[in-house]
Amino acid sequence: MAFPTAPGRRRGFTLIELLVVMAIIATLMTLVMPQYFRQHTKAQETVLRHNLVSIRQALDHYREDKGKYPDALDELVSGRYLREVPRDPLTGRSDTWQLQHDEDSGIGDVHSGAPGRGVDGTDYGNW
Repeated sequence: MAFPTAPGRRRGFTLIELLVVMAIIATLMTLVMPQYFRQHTKAQETVLRHNLVSIRQALDHYREDKGKYPDALDELVSGRYLREVPRDPLTGRSDTWQLQHDEDSGIGDVHSGAPGRGVDGTDYGNW
Protein backbone atom coordinates (compact mmCIF):
# COMPACT_ATOMS: atom_id res chain seq x y z
CA MET A 1 0.00 0.00 0.00
CA ALA A 2 1.48 3.32 -1.02
CA PHE A 3 1.36 6.22 1.34
CA PRO A 4 -0.04 9.42 -0.05
CA THR A 5 2.44 12.26 -0.47
CA ALA A 6 1.81 15.93 -0.13
CA PRO A 7 1.12 17.61 -3.44
CA GLY A 8 4.32 18.96 -5.03
CA ARG A 9 6.69 16.78 -2.90
CA ARG A 10 8.77 14.03 -4.37
CA ARG A 11 9.47 10.71 -2.82
CA GLY A 12 13.10 9.86 -2.12
CA PHE A 13 15.76 9.54 0.50
CA THR A 14 16.90 12.36 2.71
CA LEU A 15 20.52 13.36 2.97
CA ILE A 16 20.72 11.94 6.49
CA GLU A 17 19.47 8.54 5.33
CA LEU A 18 22.04 8.43 2.54
CA LEU A 19 24.84 9.39 4.92
CA VAL A 20 23.84 6.66 7.38
CA VAL A 21 23.83 4.02 4.61
CA MET A 22 27.24 5.21 3.36
CA ALA A 23 28.65 5.06 6.91
CA ILE A 24 27.39 1.50 7.31
CA ILE A 25 28.96 0.48 3.98
CA ALA A 26 32.26 2.16 4.91
CA THR A 27 32.32 0.33 8.26
CA LEU A 28 31.72 -3.01 6.58
CA MET A 29 34.46 -2.31 4.02
CA THR A 30 37.02 -1.63 6.76
CA LEU A 31 36.28 -5.08 8.12
CA VAL A 32 36.44 -6.89 4.76
CA MET A 33 39.27 -5.18 2.84
CA PRO A 34 42.26 -6.29 4.98
CA GLN A 35 41.15 -9.89 4.67
CA TYR A 36 40.77 -9.48 0.89
CA PHE A 37 44.31 -8.15 0.51
CA ARG A 38 45.70 -10.94 2.71
CA GLN A 39 43.99 -13.54 0.51
CA HIS A 40 45.27 -11.82 -2.62
CA THR A 41 48.85 -12.01 -1.32
CA LYS A 42 48.41 -15.67 -0.40
CA ALA A 43 47.11 -16.40 -3.90
CA GLN A 44 50.14 -14.69 -5.48
CA GLU A 45 52.47 -16.71 -3.27
CA THR A 46 50.71 -19.94 -4.27
CA VAL A 47 51.17 -19.10 -7.95
CA LEU A 48 54.83 -18.25 -7.30
CA ARG A 49 55.43 -21.61 -5.62
CA HIS A 50 53.70 -23.42 -8.48
CA ASN A 51 55.76 -21.56 -11.10
CA LEU A 52 58.98 -22.38 -9.26
CA VAL A 53 58.04 -26.06 -9.11
CA SER A 54 57.26 -26.08 -12.85
CA ILE A 55 60.56 -24.44 -13.78
CA ARG A 56 62.54 -26.75 -11.51
CA GLN A 57 60.83 -29.83 -12.94
CA ALA A 58 61.56 -28.60 -16.46
CA LEU A 59 65.22 -28.07 -15.49
CA ASP A 60 65.41 -31.62 -14.15
CA HIS A 61 63.79 -33.09 -17.28
CA TYR A 62 66.15 -31.09 -19.48
CA ARG A 63 69.15 -32.44 -17.57
CA GLU A 64 67.86 -36.02 -17.79
CA ASP A 65 67.47 -35.70 -21.56
CA LYS A 66 70.54 -33.64 -22.47
CA GLY A 67 72.97 -34.58 -19.69
CA LYS A 68 73.46 -30.94 -18.64
CA TYR A 69 71.44 -27.99 -17.42
CA PRO A 70 70.39 -25.29 -19.92
CA ASP A 71 72.33 -22.05 -20.20
CA ALA A 72 69.14 -19.93 -20.28
CA LEU A 73 65.48 -20.38 -19.44
CA ASP A 74 64.61 -19.79 -23.11
CA GLU A 75 66.19 -23.16 -23.91
CA LEU A 76 63.42 -24.79 -21.87
CA VAL A 77 60.88 -23.11 -24.13
CA SER A 78 62.66 -23.92 -27.39
CA GLY A 79 63.10 -27.54 -26.24
CA ARG A 80 59.37 -27.67 -25.40
CA TYR A 81 59.92 -28.36 -21.73
CA LEU A 82 57.83 -25.25 -21.01
CA ARG A 83 55.32 -23.44 -23.23
CA GLU A 84 56.69 -20.11 -22.05
CA VAL A 85 58.84 -18.81 -19.24
CA PRO A 86 56.35 -18.22 -16.40
CA ARG A 87 55.88 -14.78 -14.93
CA ASP A 88 56.84 -14.09 -11.35
CA PRO A 89 53.43 -13.06 -9.98
CA LEU A 90 54.98 -10.71 -7.43
CA THR A 91 57.03 -8.72 -9.94
CA GLY A 92 54.68 -9.26 -12.88
CA ARG A 93 57.59 -10.09 -15.20
CA SER A 94 59.24 -13.21 -16.54
CA ASP A 95 62.78 -11.80 -16.63
CA THR A 96 63.26 -11.23 -12.90
CA TRP A 97 64.01 -14.84 -11.97
CA GLN A 98 67.28 -15.21 -10.07
CA LEU A 99 69.26 -17.99 -11.73
CA GLN A 100 71.62 -20.14 -9.70
CA HIS A 101 74.28 -21.74 -11.87
CA ASP A 102 75.42 -25.31 -11.40
CA GLU A 103 78.99 -26.59 -11.46
CA ASP A 104 78.46 -27.46 -15.13
CA SER A 105 77.80 -23.72 -15.76
CA GLY A 106 74.17 -24.32 -16.57
CA ILE A 107 71.16 -23.15 -14.62
CA GLY A 108 70.85 -25.52 -11.67
CA ASP A 109 68.12 -23.72 -9.75
CA VAL A 110 65.89 -20.69 -9.93
CA HIS A 111 64.54 -18.33 -7.25
CA SER A 112 62.14 -15.42 -7.20
CA GLY A 113 63.57 -11.98 -7.83
CA ALA A 114 60.82 -10.28 -5.84
CA PRO A 115 61.85 -8.20 -2.84
CA GLY A 116 60.23 -8.73 0.52
CA ARG A 117 59.03 -11.58 2.66
CA GLY A 118 56.20 -14.03 2.34
CA VAL A 119 53.33 -14.50 4.74
CA ASP A 120 55.40 -17.22 6.46
CA GLY A 121 58.26 -14.72 7.08
CA THR A 122 60.82 -16.14 4.63
CA ASP A 123 62.42 -14.08 1.87
CA TYR A 124 60.96 -14.60 -1.59
CA GLY A 125 64.53 -14.90 -2.89
CA ASN A 126 65.03 -18.08 -0.83
CA TRP A 127 62.04 -19.92 -2.28
